[in-house]
Amino acid sequence: MRLIIFGLFFLIFPRVAHAYLDPGTGSYVLQIILAAFVGVAFTIKIYWTKVKTFFVNLFSKKS
Repeated sequence: MRLIIFGLFFLIFPRVAHAYLDPGTGSYVLQIILAAFVGVAFTIKIYWTKVKTFFVNLFSKKS
């Protein structure tokens, strides 16, 4: 909880940062977001059958 409050403090009260973000930074951030999306998609694809059969077995009526 302290870490969250500490982080919010620095987000709410920012200081002046003399930093330079070059034009490649935006494409790098976009690349990271796309890679995360593709990774999640492949993970879901790999485990989809197992998750689907789990829920089918969970909600199916037992005779």
